[in-house]
Amino acid sequence: MSWHTKPSATTRVPKSTTPFVTAAHAARWTTEILPKYAVKHGALMPILHEVQHEHRHIPLQAMVEIAAFLEIHPSQVFDTVSFYEEFHTEKVGKCVIGVCQSIACEVCNHKEILDRVRTRLGIEPHETTADGKFTLLTMECLGSCDTAPVALFGETLHENLTVAKLDALLDEAVANVSGSH
Repeated sequence: MSWHTKPSATTRVPKSTTPFVTAAHAARWTTEILPKYAVKHGALMPILHEVQHEHRHIPLQAMVEIAAFLEIHPSQVFDTVSFYEEFHTEKVGKCVIGVCQSIACEVCNHKEILDRVRTRLGIEPHETTADGKFTLLTMECLGSCDTAPVALFGETLHENLTVAKLDALLDEAVANVSGSH
């Protein structure tokens, strides 16, 4: 493994004409989220979840705006986003499928599950289908080792997977994503 440096100090943040943190967001966060925490910084995770849910990723501009709202440095927001697997800096599909690859799932043949998703969707791990409907992720431990192999479809954990169960889940996901706009 080699380390590659990034020109972070000179990275330009692409700007959208529409802000990610609107006055409505700020007002609601101030009344509903901030009071739950002793310090503003404590609200970072729920705010990141909300922004990602709304935009299917957390763009750099959103990180800068969130930092300004919370009165913290943008690097603190970026550090949090880049640390947790659940956050994405690039737009993901409408349905994100995360296949666990922990040791328990590996022993219980997660590869068969992963290969089936790859074949059915025609993408590799950490890719999104050309139509933007599905993203496939490999994930470290989803915390359900006693029911391995497991996978997430969106935010729903599916346990004791077999290829037949997976095919039914994929059929359902394709129907749901194709039916939504």
